Order: sequence, then C-alpha cells, then structure tokens
Amino acid sequence: MKIKDILAKGEPTLSFEVFPPKTEDKFESVEAAALEIARLKPSFMSVTYGAGGGTSQYTVDIAHSVKEQGVTPLAHLTCVSSTRAKVHSVLQELKAHNIENVLALRGDIPKDGKVEKDYRYASELIAEIKSAGDFCIGAACYPEGHVESANKTVDIQHLKEKVEAGCDFVTTQMFFDNNILYNYLYRVREQGITVPVIAGIMPVTSASQISRICSMSGTYLPIRFKAIVDRFGDNPAAMKQAGIAYATEQIIDLIANRVNGIHVYSMNKPDVAAQIQANLSEILK
Repeated sequence: MKIKDILAKGEPTLSFEVFPPKTEDKFESVEAAALEIARLKPSFMSVTYGAGGGTSQYTVDIAHSVKEQGVTPLAHLTCVSSTRAKVHSVLQELKAHNIENVLALRGDIPKDGKVEKDYRYASELIAEIKSAGDFCIGAACYPEGHVESANKTVDIQHLKEKVEAGCDFVTTQMFFDNNILYNYLYRVREQGITVPVIAGIMPVTSASQISRICSMSGTYLPIRFKAIVDRFGDNPAAMKQAGIAYATEQIIDLIANRVNGIHVYSMNKPDVAAQIQANLSEILK
C-alpha cells in the first residue's frame, strides 16, 4: 500500500524506523528486531539505507521481510554516495519485491568527503525516482532548519523544490519541543506546501544519545527535557522510562492538535516501540 493513501485517511498513524546492520554477521539479530517491531502492526515501517554499497542490499532485504509480515515498508535511498546506475539498480530491486514506497534523501557527506557526481540534492533524486516508476516518494524536512542551510527561509525553499520534484509526503527530523513543529507547519503552509508532514519523534532512552543528537543536528533541548536527563541520566532504567514517557507526551499533544502522522525513531528496539504503542492504545483506535 502507498503511504500517501494511508495518510489520506486522516486518522492517527504510528510508524517505526529500523536501520540495517553495518556488517553481515549482525544481519540476523537486526532482522529479528525488525520483525518483532513488525509484529506490532504499525501503520508502516521505514528502513534506513547503508550508503556506499556495502550494506545497501540489507535495506531491501529487511524491507522485504517487513512486507512479508504484512506491514507496509518504506525503503530509504540516499544519493550523495551513489551513482545513477546504483540508484536504478536499487529501484529495480524494490520493484522486484513489490516495495512501492521510497524515502529519498541526499544523505550525509562522508567523513572522507568522497561523493559521487551524479546527484547533488535530494530533489534531483526525487525527480529520478518519479520518472523510474509508480513509487510513492517521501522526503525529509527540518523544523529547526538543516544544519547546512543558510537560514530557515532557504531551507523551506529547498523543501518546496522537493515537493515540486514529486515527493508525496515529508517526515521531520527529531524535535523535542512541539511548538517548533507547530511554527514550522504554519511557515510551510504559508509557502503553499500542502503535502502531509509526519512528525519524527525520538524516544531518548540513554544519556549517551543526547551528545550524538546535538552534535549531528543541533536540536534544541527544552529545559524540561534537560531536567529529565540531569535527574535520570545516570540511572539507565529510569532514563529509559522517562524518555519513553516524554516521547509519549509529545505524541499525545501532537495528535490532540491534529498532527496525525507520527514516526518513531525506535533505534531497532522492539521493547521501546511496544511500550510507546501500548501507551497510545486507546488514542490510536
């Protein structure tokens, strides 16, 4: 099923993200975690992309396994480290497995700076996918602005280019203050961007995640959230419970304010996904 059709129903949706292993010896454990999350029957599941070729095949494999469990898969595809030939090879594999949803991303610039020359922006990849077949195409958006954008106005212009290239919905980078998303939605709608915006929520279950989050994206951390980390960061069990509770509260507020699409960055943790789903059991009915 196409994700744009799932979203068009106007009902609350809960989806989860998993990422493939970096090495072959970890494949079975990662696939097992993905299938355990799939058994929760979320609205859909996204599978991230191993750029550079080595682990990109695992994206298709895990997405196919999820589909076999009756869950709609969303396969990520990045282009900054991919040739046009590689992109079309992956698209052919997705077609062969009847996977019809793709999240088109530029991808992070590798630390060694080595990139391919066929694509510069996600909008170019979106246009390529659009011309390659009947795919439902998603893209990323950044309520706090992409770290490489000159400002938020420029960033929203880039989002408009993605939509004009053919993307059907967008998923936000993680955020911890819902007011940031509400302000962002006002700005993008003002610019005539009307595709569904899915809210990306990260349950922070360990203090070590915080430094990675801040270094990668510069995400704003509300005082209330910082207090939770300060109080419970040294107690893993308490931090996990508090992080899940904070994410749950965010989601409840979003749905109450008619933001129906919720995507949880579940980090291959079935227990975290299950707890969040359980916390929302009546709300999602």
